Amino acid sequence: MQMKFFSIIVVSLNPGERLKQTLLSILNQTFTDYEVIIKDGGSKDGSTDFLQKEGILDNNPQIRYITQPDESIYDGMNQALSYVNGKYVQFLNCGDLFYDKDVLKKVADVIEQKQSDEPAIYYGNQYNLLQKSIVTSAPEINDFTCYRNVPCHQVCFYDKRLFDKRVYLTEYTVRADYEHFLYCIYEEKAKTEAMDIVICSYEGGGYSETKENRKKSAMQHKEITAKYMGKKAFGYHLIMLFSFAGLRAKIAENPVLSKPYNALKSTIYRRK
Repeated sequence: MQMKFFSIIVVSLNPGERLKQTLLSILNQTFTDYEVIIKDGGSKDGSTDFLQKEGILDNNPQIRYITQPDESIYDGMNQALSYVNGKYVQFLNCGDLFYDKDVLKKVADVIEQKQSDEPAIYYGNQYNLLQKSIVTSAPEINDFTCYRNVPCHQVCFYDKRLFDKRVYLTEYTVRADYEHFLYCIYEEKAKTEAMDIVICSYEGGGYSETKENRKKSAMQHKEITAKYMGKKAFGYHLIMLFSFAGLRAKIAENPVLSKPYNALKSTIYRRK
């Protein structure tokens, strides 16, 4: 089987109409050298029925549909990774959409221009549907960026080789994607390339953003940063504390204030 340029992974479990919306945003792309791996954990809500009823699977051979039980979203993502036949891997959650029909074309153009023999992560920006504003990713991935705010996995395109040695560690129930990003940077020495492209419209309000999981997220963040950064992590914690990071996070999440806040942050990033 000839290798595709992109592998787009969508994991689902009782997603309602959101799976269909996400899939259509992929199928509408003008760049077509990709495969879609839908990994369903055994949905009972009829959300996958349209794949057969509307002839989606018959008419789109680039879609691979796998249904089998999984223990978590990260376990489902790991299962999907075993089917990947693309050079670059991206994860698009149910409910998240490609920002426009040319996203994959724009990303492929950047990769063709920038690619080297080293495994790399190419990342862009997101449009937050809840906040109705564009959230710009950091223009450079350094230690402080890794501590503070790495790009979300929906805007990242990973060289497949970064998953060959190791996939997501499912014991990190909320932060496995964050842990793997740091693993790529610190252990695999992956290079990173920022792209001034809005990759996806991010639904927000997901699994990691519930009150209970935010507590788990903070605990896992502390453990992961200590693992990869050692004593540096405590120094970055103090910087965040004295730079009012908590207040800035609340501003960024406020429906009224988030748009001007993110616009200002984007302007600052572009000047660097």
